[in-house]
Amino acid sequence: MGLEDLPESWTVWTEQRDGRIILAYRPDVFDADEFPAACLPTIYVTNGSRANRPGAGQYATEEWHATLFAEPEIELTNETRESRDAAVAAAVDVAERFAAGEIDYRGAYQEPRERYLAELDERTGGA
Repeated sequence: MGLEDLPESWTVWTEQRDGRIILAYRPDVFDADEFPAACLPTIYVTNGSRANRPGAGQYATEEWHATLFAEPEIELTNETRESRDAAVAAAVDVAERFAAGEIDYRGAYQEPRERYLAELDERTGGA
């Protein structure tokens, strides 16, 4: 499974020379005009360190991750794999599950952005 298998609702936002990828969910809907700039669901495919310290992500590791964020500080799920190809396949799977409303994004919020979450509910069939 590769990036060509992404659901229509997801876009390859950027693909970097080092192999890292950023996928964006419906950037036509979740744009900075209608919602705060942070409100753009994204999936990062990266081999950066997941250590909990500033700047740790810039250091490459042997593991690859497909990490779904509702916003930069709101991580919804992380899939760890041994190769980039496997992480890309995991990212496509996460994108499919998110688009189908199978991932709980509301539970990640302590202070929800109701308008944003309502739009996600409408687009994914969630709630």
